[in-house]
Amino acid sequence: MFASAVTTVSGIAPRVRARAGQSNFVKRFARAQEGAAAVEFALVAAPFLALLFAIIETALVFFAGQTLEYAATQSGRLIMTGQADAAAYDQTAFKNAVCARIVALFDCQNNLYVNVQKYSTFGAASTATPFDGSGQFDKTKMGYQAGNPGDIIVVSLYYQWPIFVSLFSDNLATQNGGNRLLVATSVFRNEPYK
Repeated sequence: MFASAVTTVSGIAPRVRARAGQSNFVKRFARAQEGAAAVEFALVAAPFLALLFAIIETALVFFAGQTLEYAATQSGRLIMTGQADAAAYDQTAFKNAVCARIVALFDCQNNLYVNVQKYSTFGAASTATPFDGSGQFDKTKMGYQAGNPGDIIVVSLYYQWPIFVSLFSDNLATQNGGNRLLVATSVFRNEPYK
């Protein structure tokens, strides 16, 4: 009987020592700092980079919108002062004049659409964006009517800007295919240039 008690005690001792060794391992693992920075960086890097790229893209969209506004204003002056009439501009020639005022940020020939309409009064002028029945931009409704001296002219520029970074939804995209429709409009009365 005494021999079996000694056997039982001698069988418990290694298990106790093993558990003590495990608790030391856990304590050493908890105190270890090697690689903590790498683990923390791995946890924070992906959301940080996604946020950084989203901020940069948002800034680019606003910059592109301001560039388009500048081009609409400066190109509209060609019509307002009669320079477009004297040069016998059509829609393609006017679009080329607009593209000459836009920086290399744009794919002007493929994604820029120009709509120039004349009206008899400012109250009748429409600055509504042409959409089709599904709420998408309708490229077929573009025209060019530079008018005569004294006419009210609305110059609208439309550009489909591609959106690449979207964190949780298509917050910047306003069109199918992940594009944002940038719109710049200039409304003025033609000067008496004749």
